[in-house]
Amino acid sequence: MENNRKGLSLKYRPQSFDEVIGQDVMVQIIKNAIKMDRIPNAYLLTGIRGVGKTTTARIIAKAINCKNSETLEKKCEGFCHCEAITNSNHIDVLEMDAASKTGIDDIRELIDSAKYYPTSAKYKVFIIDEVHMLSKQAFNGLLKTLEEPPPHLKFILATTEVKKIPLTIISRCQRFDLRRIKLEEMISFLKKISDKEKAKINEKALMLIAKASEGSVRDGLSILDQAISTFNVLGEEITEISVRTMLGIADRSRIIDLVRFVIDGDKTKALADAQEIFDLGADSKLVLQEMLEVIYLISRSKSFGKIENDLTVSESESDLIFKLSKDIDFSYISMIWQFILKGIEELNFVPNHFLSFQMLIMRLVHLKDLPSPEQVIEEALNSDTQLIAESAEKKDDFNEIKPGTIINKQISAKTQIKSVIQEKAEDIDRNPKILEKKQEVGKLEIINSFEKLVQITNDKKEIELKFDLERNVRVVKFETGKIDISFNEKLSKNFVRSLTEKLKLWTGERWIISLSKETGKNTIFENKEIHKKKLLQDALESEIYEKIKESFPDAELSEVEEIK
Repeated sequence: MENNRKGLSLKYRPQSFDEVIGQDVMVQIIKNAIKMDRIPNAYLLTGIRGVGKTTTARIIAKAINCKNSETLEKKCEGFCHCEAITNSNHIDVLEMDAASKTGIDDIRELIDSAKYYPTSAKYKVFIIDEVHMLSKQAFNGLLKTLEEPPPHLKFILATTEVKKIPLTIISRCQRFDLRRIKLEEMISFLKKISDKEKAKINEKALMLIAKASEGSVRDGLSILDQAISTFNVLGEEITEISVRTMLGIADRSRIIDLVRFVIDGDKTKALADAQEIFDLGADSKLVLQEMLEVIYLISRSKSFGKIENDLTVSESESDLIFKLSKDIDFSYISMIWQFILKGIEELNFVPNHFLSFQMLIMRLVHLKDLPSPEQVIEEALNSDTQLIAESAEKKDDFNEIKPGTIINKQISAKTQIKSVIQEKAEDIDRNPKILEKKQEVGKLEIINSFEKLVQITNDKKEIELKFDLERNVRVVKFETGKIDISFNEKLSKNFVRSLTEKLKLWTGERWIISLSKETGKNTIFENKEIHKKKLLQDALESEIYEKIKESFPDAELSEVEEIK
């Protein structure tokens, strides 16, 4: 009767390696090590909450002290330590909660007790849970004993945040990362438990509970326990709708409709649908997480076609998602994803979550009217050149405009971005920069070699570009409109952007500057240095130099200059 009063997460806690689910590789390694008597000084078990770290630690403690440790398959006969370890009252197996005992004094007490042999078991075992909570001094105090413990002592450390543990501790342990339980494994496990509990629950409800657990067995059992207590007591069958109501999760089809209204830009329907979802008691954060999942499924459907063989998506939902994926591009999908992620963060700062959610929906609805990042960059690069070209074509018109007249010129683009330029005609005509750019646009350059490019940067007095091209850039391949280069660490950060803009201005065409992994040719500066050394070597071997040395023995030739 006492066992029946326990929660499901305690009642069905694994008591042997065969009952552990989802960790087959780890179980096999540990079982083999115990059978071969190659037990490490310390184990380190890591993973998210509820995947079995503490449970595995107790099973290891039982396995290394069990009388059947050589086989690990036979049940214990007569007196054995397993039952006492299961009940957490074995004198030689100490469980310590590092969250409440974090200091060096606690570790010192632990180390002092490690000197004594086990009372009845083969090994004394110290299980330290949430070990990442120990202080720096406590970790340092544990180092020596952890590396060279007495033969009768074994450590088992468990943590959810392995990054907070010093590397000196990790290197002294045999580490096992317990993974999240797969959805199929979780559904199968919950099905077995519900059958044992004689609970009326359908497959879709089990699937929803398994998804809500996020790979944690304890979370899955807790939700199942809550559902059984809520509905089966009343004699009702547990359905997907009842589980969604209990957890505050909106129906997937409603979420897909909400995403569709957002993509269509229908603000009225989107806000009305959001209101209906929240009237049913849905949680803001869970709704946004469901929206993220739908966005992921849309991108997946766009990449690989209609979603099939996925237990989490029904046939009707798959059809809806596939239709949405046809009318949307990846840049828009990425923007929605980023906005929703930002909206989830904002929930922590706004007391009324629904207001924050409504504001996010309105932003998402108007998101479609905004340009993509690629369009913004393209417009930014093209706008100056277009304006200069138009100014050059209408030079005579500028001269005819009377002083004081204002020109309002709008440059339209597909992205609906508009640049409005309003300047006085007399100021435009007198502006030396605009006059210079008019002349540059009128004379487009033909660049058919890397040397020609360097020469033009010199003529245009682009000193920084010329310096980088000569000293920091190696040409891998040069074609009209495309340059493949490699570079050294001294290259300017804005080199590629600056060169692309200048080439667009000088040639009237868009150039592609790509970075290659190949070494490429020598830089112009390196070729000049090689040429100088050759001139110097040739001069040192010449007859003129020998005659000079005969007349002036102390003279040395340090540099040779080529006269053109």
